[in-house]
Amino acid sequence: MSGGDDHKVRVWNYKLKKCLFVLAGHLDYVRTVEFHHDLPWVLSASDDQTLRLWNWQSRSVLAILTGHQHYVMCATFHPEEPLIASASLDTTVRVWDFTKLKEKSVQKQGQKPNDLFGSLDVEVKHILEGHEKGVNWVAFHPTNKTLCTAADDKSIKLWRLQNNKHWEIDALKGHVNNVSSALFHPRMEVLLSNSEDRTLKLWDLTRRVQIHSYRKESDRFWIIAAHPSLNYFATGHDSGFQVFKLERERFAS
Repeated sequence: MSGGDDHKVRVWNYKLKKCLFVLAGHLDYVRTVEFHHDLPWVLSASDDQTLRLWNWQSRSVLAILTGHQHYVMCATFHPEEPLIASASLDTTVRVWDFTKLKEKSVQKQGQKPNDLFGSLDVEVKHILEGHEKGVNWVAFHPTNKTLCTAADDKSIKLWRLQNNKHWEIDALKGHVNNVSSALFHPRMEVLLSNSEDRTLKLWDLTRRVQIHSYRKESDRFWIIAAHPSLNYFATGHDSGFQVFKLERERFAS
């Protein structure tokens, strides 16, 4: 699946290298796209200041989530609970609860909701404020209600969600330019981040300190992703991408 500057989401058969269908509706660049781990849903974030939830089986939009006041740079599903987190250049992160939409979609499969915009079936549960500049990325911890956010204020913030409350746990500082993305290691208490300062950093979440930094001399880093089961990671930069493996908190040669 991919999102593009043509405002469209495309779903592909990667073996056939063929586009299966297109989800159209966004009015500006699509920044990120993601499949739900269980439901037949797709989540997209766009410069049109909205998130969209789609049913890829019926190829229809389920809900259009509004409220951000600037580009939505990233949106992601919680790995287990009916939650979505979205990051925006309006300096905020929103956490959305789609419990009602999930229940309704199971009951009425194949039917379109009557109210797409500002759907009452998806509600904002938390608005995280604390970054001084636009937020580029948000990621859930794989096993608990902790979030990390990466922003143009050069910091990574850690947040805790509990019922209807939330608070900032800590801020990780060390990057010297916009932080493009960050993610939690799937199985270790380690966080990875990358930045327009041309570095990729590893952080010890227990001690909240930097434990490694890797630098490219010419390219800015933009995105990072983890393999779901193996100890492999990939990061995208100006001229391509790199795949690497972590060994004893160090990069494998």
